[in-house]
Amino acid sequence: MKILIDECLPDALKENLDALGHEWQTVRKAGFGSKKNGELLTLADAQWDVLLTSDRNINYRQNMTGRRVSILILCAKSNRMKDSLPLMSACAKALDSIEAGKIVEIGPL
Repeated sequence: MKILIDECLPDALKENLDALGHEWQTVRKAGFGSKKNGELLTLADAQWDVLLTSDRNINYRQNMTGRRVSILILCAKSNRMKDSLPLMSACAKALDSIEAGKIVEIGPL
């Protein structure tokens, strides 16, 4: 699975995605830094399976109809590694079953 890591998440999550066997890239390294969510999703739709983010409002502002890319939202206490890391087990399970064009939230709300 090809995962795009949003700017709001710690780069260190990439090591956990490596351990899960997924291909990943950060938004900045993909050349999408500072893009608004709608534009980011359009760019991601062409080459990524999942946008991994902690932006809980994205699901209220984006229409996913017809999109190939999915959104996986980590609902941690903060976007720091110490709060995101405990969600990686649930993240792995969600990545195994996420469907194209869907939004999935994991963690405490």
